[in-house]
Amino acid sequence: MTLDNVKPGFCGTITAIGGEGALRRRLLDMGLTPNTMVTVRKVAPMGDPIELYLRSYVLTIRREEAAKIEVHGVSKV
Repeated sequence: MTLDNVKPGFCGTITAIGGEGALRRRLLDMGLTPNTMVTVRKVAPMGDPIELYLRSYVLTIRREEAAKIEVHGVSKV
């Protein structure tokens, strides 16, 4: 499952980061690394952007970027 399909109030563990080049490096630099627990806090009314909570901080990313992040073990917080 990819992060863009996770509903608000659910969390999961990142298994892989897709993308290439600068985008992949930027996602990794923001803390979106494998084996990191991430919670989807909010989704904007039109579905973009998505607000995440990970590593004790809040991060907002585009749905397009979230689609490149694979998660597993999705459960309600």
